[in-house]
Amino acid sequence: QVQLVESGGGLVQAGGSLRLSCAPSGRTFTDYAMGWFRQAPGKEREFVAAISWDRGRTLYADSVKGRFTISRGNAKNTVYLQMNELKPEDTAVYYCAATVGGPTFSRYEYRYWGQGTQVTVSS
Repeated sequence: QVQLVESGGGLVQAGGSLRLSCAPSGRTFTDYAMGWFRQAPGKEREFVAAISWDRGRTLYADSVKGRFTISRGNAKNTVYLQMNELKPEDTAVYYCAATVGGPTFSRYEYRYWGQGTQVTVSS
């Protein structure tokens, strides 16, 4: 069974940092673009960041530009989301996803999803 497994979530104070990781299980995703999405209670899942398979292109939501950084590991199979200057409005479940196409804002383009990791930012 193909899975994406997120880790690194937790509780942090406003202004703090967290680093999320996403590792695949069951197959590799070295030739897939990878993205991070988040979903707060009562809200729709929204795009956060994405990166192409070769790291040549990244996309960010305006709300996280300058604070979050998406990257891929040396083997390109693991994806990270470094989150700095966290705000209470960043509180959500964060999901990793993979798409065979290029990086995209649209969650409908992503075929594989993880189960999510909770990020809670206290004020």
